[in-house]
Amino acid sequence: MLERELTAALAAAKKAEKAILEVYGTAFDVEIKEDNSPVTQADKKADDIIRGILSAEFPEDGFLTEESADTPERHQKKRIWIVDPVDGTKEFVSRNGEFTTNIALAENGQVILGIVNVPVLKKTYYAVKGQGAYCIEPDGTTHPIHVSSRKEKMRSMRSISFFRPEEKEFMERNAAYFEGEARPVGAALKFCLLAEGEGDFFIRYNGNTKEWDVAAGDILVKEAGGFVCEPSGKDFTYNRDDVYNRNGYVMGNILQDWMLLSK
Repeated sequence: MLERELTAALAAAKKAEKAILEVYGTAFDVEIKEDNSPVTQADKKADDIIRGILSAEFPEDGFLTEESADTPERHQKKRIWIVDPVDGTKEFVSRNGEFTTNIALAENGQVILGIVNVPVLKKTYYAVKGQGAYCIEPDGTTHPIHVSSRKEKMRSMRSISFFRPEEKEFMERNAAYFEGEARPVGAALKFCLLAEGEGDFFIRYNGNTKEWDVAAGDILVKEAGGFVCEPSGKDFTYNRDDVYNRNGYVMGNILQDWMLLSK
């Protein structure tokens, strides 16, 4: 099921990876968009590559991507590809390596396939609804991944560039549940670390993230046995009119632990 879609999306991610790393190795220019976020030629080239491959293969599908103009036609589509060609452009610009390419396929508002590619690590994480979560290593070997079973001293993560005071206060208030300080992690790499059991918890109260920031990671973590939701516990839907995740999001290995912390 969805083998053709997965094959095409993986190929698009790896072709985009090559273009991204070519720019990464140069003295690239940085533009500032209207929303005050940075963009580079890597974002634009990767977006063109991914859209080109997927639209040619699936001409009936719609698109919602960070670097292309949003159009109302997507709401009439049964399926849409939700793409962030370079998630973590600030990390790309700072050259810390913690940026990703996110590709998700949503059908009737629910994500059914997700890919998070990590160009610098040359690792690809993917999940298909009902089929589990997997990691493709740099040598091409593929293995299933699963969240950790920790119930104590959970390893928390935080954003590198967007760690807000209310999130810091939350971590400090619940310090007894966590092991040491929260680990700074960039872009959608935190979904990957959680899905493969290298981290256990992340919360973001900031409402500035958008569908393409979380869609691929959503299914990856869920298929690995974890949870992703709004801080209220409400699941996300996709292909919305308002693409912002206004209430932030939380994810972890065990939902019951989050419900305990949120009381």
